Amino acid sequence: MRERLTSRAFSLAAVVIAVLWTTPTLGLFLSSVRPEDDIKTTGWWTVLSAPHLTLDNYGEVLGSGRGNASGRLAEHLVNSFVITLPSVLFPLVLAFFAAYALAWIDFRGRDALVVGIFALQVVPLQMALVPLLKLFSEGWLFLPAWDLTGPARFGHVWFAHTVFALPLAVFLLHNFLAGLDRELIESARVDGATHGTLLLRIALPLARPALATYAIIQFIWVWNDLLVALTLAGGTAETAPATVRLASLAGTRGDEWQRLTAGAFVSAAVPVAVFFSLQRYVTRGLLAGSVKG
Repeated sequence: MRERLTSRAFSLAAVVIAVLWTTPTLGLFLSSVRPEDDIKTTGWWTVLSAPHLTLDNYGEVLGSGRGNASGRLAEHLVNSFVITLPSVLFPLVLAFFAAYALAWIDFRGRDALVVGIFALQVVPLQMALVPLLKLFSEGWLFLPAWDLTGPARFGHVWFAHTVFALPLAVFLLHNFLAGLDRELIESARVDGATHGTLLLRIALPLARPALATYAIIQFIWVWNDLLVALTLAGGTAETAPATVRLASLAGTRGDEWQRLTAGAFVSAAVPVAVFFSLQRYVTRGLLAGSVKG
């Protein structure tokens, strides 16, 4: 299998797939640096024969802009960071503690709890928007109503993304932690290590690849989310993320393509940067687990 995957045919196929995969991104970038008249009259590939580039689209999208449907994307990018970072850190920390407990602490009902957490992954967040809104407005059982306004409504989005991200996060981290060398854990226990020591000094350094993998998945998911943030945080300028602003960049008639391409490329550049910055941890984890000895 290794010889087949490293053959010239597979290498050529990989190159072709990579070119086809990146061509739309290249077209998006070239369209974002073209003047408004050019992008509305000719295709993006014509820039290769008659280059006419400008950065006015980015200035119009990120700055004050003109009209009601342009500009101020930078403000919404800040809102996206405010929504995304806690929505990644909260489930990551909670799931790491829960996964360690399910993997290395014996207690009654542990296996049933693992199966239940795995089953909870089938419930999509979008299906729970109405119950969540009812919970925030009226409360439920011992939980009081969350009558939040303004920037405080970020708490609604954090809560929703954290709760519905936990099943997948616990499942992934549990599978990774359960596969750690049992002799290493038992040796540390013999030396007097407590669960706190095992968690922070052994499990945490070894789980970096799994943590980085989940952080990438969750960051991209929350960053690209539109429905949840729009529903729970509202569409106002002080709470709406970049995805809400992107939906209106095309204008009321949908003909402002130059703004939409520039805004889309700016928004897409952030998760791409996060992916490449954390990719080395995932690669190290895959290489470290590929061989023994």
